[in-house]
Amino acid sequence: MIVTSYAAPMFGILRPCRHSLPGGLKADWTGHLCGLCLALRDEHGQLARTVTNYDGLVISVLVDAQTPAEPRRRTAGPCPLRGFRTAGVANGDGARLAAAVSLVLASAKLADHAADGDGAMARRPVAKAATALSRRWAGQARSGSVALGFDAGVLLDAVARQPAAELGAGRGAAGLLAATEPTETATGAAFAHTAILAGRPGNALPLGEAGRLFGRLAHLLDAVSDKAEDDAVGAWNPLTATGTDLVTARRLADDAVLGVRLALDEVEWARPRLTHRLLVHELDRAVGHAFAHAGTDPDKVDLTKHREGSGGGADGRFGNRRGLLAGCAAAIGLFCTCQVCCADEFPGPWSGQPRQGLCQNCDCCDCCDGCSDCGDCCSCDCCDCNC
Repeated sequence: MIVTSYAAPMFGILRPCRHSLPGGLKADWTGHLCGLCLALRDEHGQLARTVTNYDGLVISVLVDAQTPAEPRRRTAGPCPLRGFRTAGVANGDGARLAAAVSLVLASAKLADHAADGDGAMARRPVAKAATALSRRWAGQARSGSVALGFDAGVLLDAVARQPAAELGAGRGAAGLLAATEPTETATGAAFAHTAILAGRPGNALPLGEAGRLFGRLAHLLDAVSDKAEDDAVGAWNPLTATGTDLVTARRLADDAVLGVRLALDEVEWARPRLTHRLLVHELDRAVGHAFAHAGTDPDKVDLTKHREGSGGGADGRFGNRRGLLAGCAAAIGLFCTCQVCCADEFPGPWSGQPRQGLCQNCDCCDCCDGCSDCGDCCSCDCCDCNC
């Protein structure tokens, strides 16, 4: 869930594996992911399911975590991504809000790719169709959010302000935070509205702060992960544009993780286990992974395999990028064959560049690296480390 005008991963930064979601939390997480997918289908049509993303489901998780009554569930039919098994999935206002937010942000990304002529969108008819789809999705998301009492105009305004924020960003950390501000505003508004849907308006302020910092992290981690590639092809990247080094970016990211944790401590919860696992444990893990992989000097990164594997041309652009629909079809195939989770390396569905399987970077047993820290962070008793 991110507002940005440079290329960013669709699937988000929160990507837990089964080992890091103990005690039934994996089933709950999957239920919210599938609930978001089905809400997109029901509210906006089959094609909208392609914008399902890991970060968007946090909205649904937050609503359930604050609601005193048992969360609403419905039985979903067999799906290839669940091994053709049925499942109980999230059903209610949380999933619908997550769908509306995801659709707005996906429409912005689609419009940006069309405007830039990325990949297949360099062809005029494809770009025109993508622009029309983007406008339709934005309109659908606005109308869907009205029924939930949420003004999607806040998100659309953030999308509209993002290019200007990037162009006007100055140097250093202050300039970087100016570039992330529209993302922070959008995610903060979405997080805050979960309190209204759950009937806990007193939670809106701390959740708005947690959402703002979550948006900052999403933008920062995408920038860190993409920096070497963006620099190689001459694409805009906030770290490069503002002259911010990785040490400063890591400090900002760590401060944001701490801020999210402190904000969540101020929230009145009904069932906080999954929320705490995602927004404390997994968020901290995501920061560690992003900076660990970016630790090499960008000037020394070997980009040969990226160019050879994706048909790079003399101008450094990747000439073998898939379009939206072809990439979605490839992504479904990668999920169905478990390559996304279990393979050491698999080709990115849109870029064709090598990606690591999600479980290859999973530090599944790092919970008890320090028992005193574990006790400090697990006030909601969500940790299974038995310290």
